[in-house]
Amino acid sequence: MSMISARIERLPFARFHKHLLLMGGLGYMFDAMDAAVLAFILPVLRTAWNLSSVQIGVLGSSTYIGFLFGALFAGTLGDLIGRRAVMMSALALYCAASIVSAMVDTWPSFFAARIVAGMGTGAESAIIAPYLAEFVARRYRGSFTGALAGFFSFGFVAAALLGYFIVPAYENGWRIVLVITAVPVVMLLWWRRALPESPRWLESRGREKEAEAVLDGIEAGFARAGHVLPQPVVEATAPAGATGTLLANFAALLAGRQARITIMTWIMWLAITFSYYSFFVWIPGLLVQNGMSITKSFAYSIAIYCAQIPGYFSAAYFNERIGRQATIASYMVLGGASALGLAFAQSDQQIMAAGIFLSLFMNGTYAGVYAYTAEVFPTPVRTTGAGLASAIGRIGAIVSPILVGYLYPNFGFAGVFGVTTTVLLLGAVTVVLMGVPTRGRSLEEIAAGEVA
Repeated sequence: MSMISARIERLPFARFHKHLLLMGGLGYMFDAMDAAVLAFILPVLRTAWNLSSVQIGVLGSSTYIGFLFGALFAGTLGDLIGRRAVMMSALALYCAASIVSAMVDTWPSFFAARIVAGMGTGAESAIIAPYLAEFVARRYRGSFTGALAGFFSFGFVAAALLGYFIVPAYENGWRIVLVITAVPVVMLLWWRRALPESPRWLESRGREKEAEAVLDGIEAGFARAGHVLPQPVVEATAPAGATGTLLANFAALLAGRQARITIMTWIMWLAITFSYYSFFVWIPGLLVQNGMSITKSFAYSIAIYCAQIPGYFSAAYFNERIGRQATIASYMVLGGASALGLAFAQSDQQIMAAGIFLSLFMNGTYAGVYAYTAEVFPTPVRTTGAGLASAIGRIGAIVSPILVGYLYPNFGFAGVFGVTTTVLLLGAVTVVLMGVPTRGRSLEEIAAGEVA
């Protein structure tokens, strides 16, 4: 471990970290709100613009297409030009595209604007956790990053409230909602003043003086607050491999033992994202076809969205108590069990209970996934690895509705739930067998274990 990392590891969790949590969390909240509100807007656009089912389907996929490319670009650029610049640029891009999408009057223009907005949200989603995790000591990092992801839940609840109360209340309610999702552009002023570049990244690029200057400023804030910092303890770690260019960074992800970790993150993201969208995109409609109309009710939707909150934050708690691998695997298995309970539900009460547990555990899994992904890559390729894993996960979001649409007519409920639950279990087993423990270990120690 370098002196830079040793100085970060001695910092107690204090006001500085709470500010980081709030800044990054608000970014995630508005990302989620922007993505989720589309489900409430599309029915209005179908009528207003006389759209076909195919056109609605294309519009529905727009955010996920943009998300895939945004995550990939943000990850690669975050390691090449810096985390802070990418995070701020992503926010500006998404806010500008949201305003444009609120002003257009044709579905092709709306589709294009939503892809660009999705690129912004995808970029933010991929960069925030690995960026801010680099400021947090090992003993708090899992809970911090899990709680950071927990702000997604507030965005989904906000989207539901806007969708139910603003969209139908005004003739151009959908435009008003899209403008509201662009409000966080004002956060750029705050971020620009308060967010420093990651000292760990600066050091990895040979910019030690800048890294030291950032830490000097952070430590001065701790001193003003009355914190007496212990002496930094430097630990020996293995040297980093060759990185610094786009091709070198991608090569580093698949070099030696790091290849196993990289592939594990791909499978983990594919499993949770495929299953998540299989359950939440298709299950309500399938239950309605079977006469269970509660899934179309406001009460059910709000309950599902609100269940995300304890899901994310309970997993953030367990990240530090039982470790990221155990948290992810447990929540995946419990999510699969909840899905089976939903499949065999016979009453509205049973559907409500199973749906709440499904939302709790499936969303809770993401609190573990975001924390774990931010830790298992070395600093020089951390955002490249996280962005690539997130982008690959979005393939699951694109493929799952198509595959479920094929499975249900041919194999019924059993086929849909059988495949999605099996994918979840495979993801859980992969994380346990191919992953590495990260609880209580510095980022440098984790990386050294992968290149030793």
